[in-house]
Amino acid sequence: MEVPVLNKEGKKVGVLAIDEQSLGGSVNASLIKQAYVRYHANRRQGSARTKSRGMVEGSTRKLYRQKGTGNARVGPARVPNRKGGGVAFAKVKTREEYRLDMPVKMRRLANRNALLAKLIDDEVKVVDDLAFKAAKTKDVKGLLEACKINRSCLLVVGEKTANAALGARNLEDVSTVPVAEMTCFEMLNHRFLVISKADLEAWLAGASSRTTKTAKNIRTRSDKEAA
Repeated sequence: MEVPVLNKEGKKVGVLAIDEQSLGGSVNASLIKQAYVRYHANRRQGSARTKSRGMVEGSTRKLYRQKGTGNARVGPARVPNRKGGGVAFAKVKTREEYRLDMPVKMRRLANRNALLAKLIDDEVKVVDDLAFKAAKTKDVKGLLEACKINRSCLLVVGEKTANAALGARNLEDVSTVPVAEMTCFEMLNHRFLVISKADLEAWLAGASSRTTKTAKNIRTRSDKEAA
């Protein structure tokens, strides 16, 4: 697969050859979904709390007498069936655990498979250089318009493209992520993916490329983030 490489004016200046087999060969939707659900679940804090009727502030006085008013009988205002009252079965756990696990090789293959899906749909814009002299929103906006990006966009930045990340902060529907944290969750949450040629080559040759038995080797901290 040959992916066109664009410059900052949106003109094609070269091509980048990518082996589809290294990305999984074909799109495995079930694998991508499993990894997406895992990344999404692991972002939950598990700190949601609710109050029972005994925890809600307010009087325990009966709202009005039992008989003689013509209304239905009621008790205190803190009962669960009244607005502002407590919850019948309140969440009182210190912390709930929602984390899911998934083998490293499957996670890495899902990330590469998600990239293959976006390449097939022509939603990946590879730029020869994303470095800017200054952190200006105008420059980043001009780059995205030149690449004909009209929907949500994920801008992948590296160590040498910090100004691109700073310049994209004020742009609507544009998110930035370090190249080491480019996962299927981030890719699938946006329509387009913009990345420099050097960063994409580094990602393809980095920790995410180890999907065989070598993935069981001891990993560094950067490898764990990329996984």
